[in-house]
Amino acid sequence: MNAPFAKGPSDPTVQPVPASVVEKVDAADSTLSNPQRAVIALGANLGNRLETLQGAVDALEDTPGVRVKGVSPVYETEPWGVEPGSQPSYFNAVVVLKTTLPPSSLLERAHAIEEAFRRVRDERWGPRTLDVDIVSYADVVSDDPLLTLPHPRAHERAFVLAPWHDVDPEAQLPGLGPVAGLLDSVTRAGVEPRTDLELHLPE
Repeated sequence: MNAPFAKGPSDPTVQPVPASVVEKVDAADSTLSNPQRAVIALGANLGNRLETLQGAVDALEDTPGVRVKGVSPVYETEPWGVEPGSQPSYFNAVVVLKTTLPPSSLLERAHAIEEAFRRVRDERWGPRTLDVDIVSYADVVSDDPLLTLPHPRAHERAFVLAPWHDVDPEAQLPGLGPVAGLLDSVTRAGVEPRTDLELHLPE
């Protein structure tokens, strides 16, 4: 689990894992017994977007109880919910992982990774250095206000569905059906594959 960047005070991926996460996975992490499949959507439209996405992938892999199994191609996407041209475009990708973490702990880690990359939550639909969203967790369907599963807007968003379909063509969105069919029902306008860019599985 080697990070791709030089270690140092400015490296945002070098963060301590929260004690509560360590406690919940200490025993299971050595074997990843009974892991669950989870899908994570990543997005960034500030700073070095590709480096940030790769850093997030590596930080997920560095989490006890998490193993990254697949990383999608990169897409460039017009910002959602704002006036055209008012923000830089996003780079988006999807990560498929196996985890022994419960959904609440995976969410805690996702927020910690966002904070490591100085994510600011001042404005809805505002620009951000990094989004780390849990799209689905196993077959869980839940309306818990702290973590709705699957993500309540994933089925509407080509910038989630397209990379997810690329990395897992047979994927199913729990309660809503095949990702391929959902992707056919939404517009891909403003969502473009960046075949010149690539994210790497952690070594």
